[in-house]
Amino acid sequence: MPFLLLLPNLVTLAGMCLGMTSMRYTMIGGYETAAMLLVLSALIDGMDGLIARRLRATSEFGAELDSLSDFICFGVAPGLLVYQFALGEGNALGWIFVLVYAAGCCMRLARFNVMRGEDGAGKTHFTGVPAPAGAMLAVLPVYLHLAGLLDVRAAPMLVALWLALVGVLMISRLPTFSPKAMRVPRWGVGAMLIGTAIGVGLIFTRIWLFLALADVVYFVALIPGIIRMRFRILG
Repeated sequence: MPFLLLLPNLVTLAGMCLGMTSMRYTMIGGYETAAMLLVLSALIDGMDGLIARRLRATSEFGAELDSLSDFICFGVAPGLLVYQFALGEGNALGWIFVLVYAAGCCMRLARFNVMRGEDGAGKTHFTGVPAPAGAMLAVLPVYLHLAGLLDVRAAPMLVALWLALVGVLMISRLPTFSPKAMRVPRWGVGAMLIGTAIGVGLIFTRIWLFLALADVVYFVALIPGIIRMRFRILG
């Protein structure tokens, strides 16, 4: 088998190893490293599919491997990190909400597999919050704490409810942003370039603040869709 056909699967397994290693650091109290490994895993998850399409190396095996890896990295690892960091080992009620989050991620990935053709090329949005974005939202309390903005350990049940909300958003029918459909107007090119420079500066100076702001911006962008969906249900 040509090496290039194996490359996307190797990238997927590398991302899975980062997710598993994140859990290891969570268990030994290395929360900053655990959170950063999840970010790297999310970045790698965006690469394997792109590499497979560019090399024309897509396969059913690769798609299933990617989903199983995603569940470890974006379903199990974030839930464990938030539980250990903000909820505490003795918080049995909080663990229930971790299970809700993990179940939501699992069902989101299962639905994605079933609807793979519909969520593929040509779609202007995803259905529900994608698993990597859901993982980043789930870890928002950790980012806020590490950035020094909020002591989330003082309100563990709010953190637990946030986890459950993210799990629900992943399995919802909410239309969410897809990078494939992104178009930048000419007048916005300059602002995007300047924003990129600011983002890179924050990454190397206040990484946790940058990640927290990115999460908040993404969640705010979901609010109009949540409102429209609620009115459709009530109507």
